[in-house]
Amino acid sequence: MAINLNSDSMYKNQTPGQLSLIAALTSAASITMVVVLLSLFGLFTVSFEGITLLFLMVLVIDFYANYYFVRHYLYRKIKLIYKVIHRHKMSGEFTSEKVDMDRHILSDVEREVDEWAEKNAREYEEMEKMAVYRRRFIGDVSHELKTPIFNIQGFIYTLLDGAMDDPEVRTQYLNRAAKNVDRLQAIVEDLETINKLEAGQMALELTEFDIHDLANDVFSDLEMRANDRKIKLIFKEGADQHYNVRADKESIHQVMVNLVYNSIKYSQEGGTTKVSFYDMETYILVEISDSGVGIPDEHLPHVFDRFYRVDKSRSRDAGGTGLGLSIVKHIIEAHKQTINVRSTPGQGSTFGFTLEKA
Repeated sequence: MAINLNSDSMYKNQTPGQLSLIAALTSAASITMVVVLLSLFGLFTVSFEGITLLFLMVLVIDFYANYYFVRHYLYRKIKLIYKVIHRHKMSGEFTSEKVDMDRHILSDVEREVDEWAEKNAREYEEMEKMAVYRRRFIGDVSHELKTPIFNIQGFIYTLLDGAMDDPEVRTQYLNRAAKNVDRLQAIVEDLETINKLEAGQMALELTEFDIHDLANDVFSDLEMRANDRKIKLIFKEGADQHYNVRADKESIHQVMVNLVYNSIKYSQEGGTTKVSFYDMETYILVEISDSGVGIPDEHLPHVFDRFYRVDKSRSRDAGGTGLGLSIVKHIIEAHKQTINVRSTPGQGSTFGFTLEKA
């Protein structure tokens, strides 16, 4: 049993067994010293053999006494600590007899307490982030729902106050109210979609399909919208090659419609939306680029957040629920793939996502 006799760490770095031995040595040496001094003063006579025997007897008795009390003391203290830091009940086999006196038990406990405290701090920090996120999300939902509800309320009350008698005004206000009802429905449906994706309740039907052909279908779907803003929908030069991917075709169609639609919506008139494909051996990287206004650096980390809008007034004027990119991110992550964005203000943005190669 090696003992560290360095004065600074003599007690700190010892095992309980070593501490018991140190205490016993100290007691035996002290008592023997007293006996020797008394003998020198002539109070009584004791032989060298007697002093040696006394030292050994005190050493042995004191060692076992200390060993017993240290073991039970440590057991009680460790048990109390473990009751605090462990979530499960301690095994019935954990008794004072099971305490290993030759281990650095106190150092182990100190380490576990530090780990427990660090884990609690991380959990608390995560809970704080979630609380902030919930508060912001509730505020965002309230704000998004309040606008169409307020508009519908205004149109209906205006009609009830007499505008209903004017056929032209009545038709106009009913049409506006209907558009706001459609917006409310779209928000609720998008929220439901996100919740299903987050809860893993939306089953993906994985099939093999040509991603180039799917992009062509998306171009056809959005051709009229692009023509209205004089936006060219093209494939990057050299991206004519067809690639088969394995994914949920309907979900990926939704992803591409959303990204291409956004590129049209936020591009300057007369701009370009470009789709590119890159073979990454086991994956295909799909990129949708635009020649729009771009996204400032401070907004890039948040573009996939629910209801996040870089330019709030312009975004609402252009329509949309503010949930499209969040749904896109959830769909791609449900495929266990990644999505990212890079952008330069004044030059445009590029959204890229990967798919498993078939």
